[in-house]
Amino acid sequence: MVVQAGEGLLTPSAARVLVATAVPAERDAVARAFPGPVIAAGVGPAAAAAATATALATTGHTLVVSAGIGGGFQPHAPVGSLVVADEITAADLGAETADGFLPVTDLGFGAVTHRPPAALVRQAAAATGARTGAVLTVSTVTGTAARAAALRARHPGALAEAMEGFGVAEAAALHGVPVLEVRAVSNPVGPRDRAAWRIGEALAALTEAFGKLTPVLESWNPHDHR
Repeated sequence: MVVQAGEGLLTPSAARVLVATAVPAERDAVARAFPGPVIAAGVGPAAAAAATATALATTGHTLVVSAGIGGGFQPHAPVGSLVVADEITAADLGAETADGFLPVTDLGFGAVTHRPPAALVRQAAAATGARTGAVLTVSTVTGTAARAAALRARHPGALAEAMEGFGVAEAAALHGVPVLEVRAVSNPVGPRDRAAWRIGEALAALTEAFGKLTPVLESWNPHDHR
């Protein structure tokens, strides 16, 4: 049987998986269902990148997962839903100009997007029932309807917003390790209405998701990077 790269056969226990969350509550939610190493890397892309890079430098992991709760773009990713990123994009890395926002790549350097292995995204979504789309990494959480609309206009495929995925992905790329991002939606992206936040429910959804996701992660073929 011929197997195309990206559709490869899964080898039991082939992957050595590191999960990076932002805060201890997210770490504990994942650890309730995932038996491997889970770290609380810190809030924001810089902290996430530093802690993940340090972990990768001292261990032999073959896959990194950025996981936690986040905001969902409505109505595409409602509160309580799960999102698996098919791209991880730094949404505010660039320059503001009179003509609008320019990503750093338009300035002639850097990178703004990492793409997880497509086969792994499909398998993770199938196992958990998650939606797939872009997860935006921001250094400043969106707090207005106008900014939410602007982000969605620049990134029509965006489903969720969080603060660490791109940092984790940069560290993974530095070490030549594939990355995945999984977010449970705790609140709508837009005006900050604390009454609409469902953090406890989102953390419970994260635990449930990793209960279903763990066999996929542990059996994923680390040579299948497409």
